[in-house]
Amino acid sequence: MSQVYKKLKVSDPATLFPMDGNDTYGDCTIAALAHAETVFRGLVGNELIMPSPAVVKLYLQLTNGVDSGMNELDVLNYWQSNRVSGDELIAYAKIDPKNHTEVQQALHLFGGVYLGFQVQQNCQQEFQSHKPWTPGPLTNDGHAVFAVAYDQNGVTVLTWGNTQNGTWGWWDECVDEAYALLPPEAQKPGFAPGFDFAQLKADLAAVAQPSTKPQETWKIK
Repeated sequence: MSQVYKKLKVSDPATLFPMDGNDTYGDCTIAALAHAETVFRGLVGNELIMPSPAVVKLYLQLTNGVDSGMNELDVLNYWQSNRVSGDELIAYAKIDPKNHTEVQQALHLFGGVYLGFQVQQNCQQEFQSHKPWTPGPLTNDGHAVFAVAYDQNGVTVLTWGNTQNGTWGWWDECVDEAYALLPPEAQKPGFAPGFDFAQLKADLAAVAQPSTKPQETWKIK
């Protein structure tokens, strides 16, 4: 994430990763897609941000105008077959969210992880208080975000026009979907230093896990 800020000479997350309508609509899966695209482009020095009205428009297009939320696999399958904001996803693979090594490898190699989690009761309060997400009683809501960094304490994700930390305890309690994404930018110099595109594709396959679990619909405002 620091590389994106450095290359774009922008360090305000609200500028690069806006709310994208997620305070009004349950469009978090599309907002997370838009944030992923901004990160991928930023890694190769290209500042191109999907406009918030376009995020909402795509969400309502895919839900036939109903604010119903969307599941992540439907979004990724659409993105793999259709250009979104000029880019078409080359490939994606499910990774095991309980395997921290795989998660960290995907974050390092691919610039981020597209994920879904069961929302804990203290989710929005901790966000508003600028405190890390911690485990708590789960609600019936889900949320999709794009994770961009990790350390020994936990992960950093993009959501609601800002960055948010989450402890590894929160991750293990709440996260139940995680995907590594391979975008077109991975073919360009600077995306993943030390790896060529063919190696990136092989690495994606290496962290992939077959998905047999029914996918959830993610919607939170």
